[in-house]
Amino acid sequence: MDLLAPRHLLIILLVVLLVFGTKKLKTLGADLGGAVRGFKQAMKEGESEDHASSAPPQTADTTPSAIESREATEKRQSAA
Repeated sequence: MDLLAPRHLLIILLVVLLVFGTKKLKTLGADLGGAVRGFKQAMKEGESEDHASSAPPQTADTTPSAIESREATEKRQSAA
């Protein structure tokens, strides 16, 4: 025998309807929907911030030609 057969779920739904009433259930549903939308929006904003912060940092060019040109520039400046 299933623990939550469709017949059992229907009985639970009717009891909840009798306890809370239709107006209260409607407002609870709207509040729950708003909370879920807010949570999804916060998750999207968090993901976009993570992508922006995970971008590689700007580093100096360390190729041999770039290093040689920097050294040559420094020598010219110190000689002047």
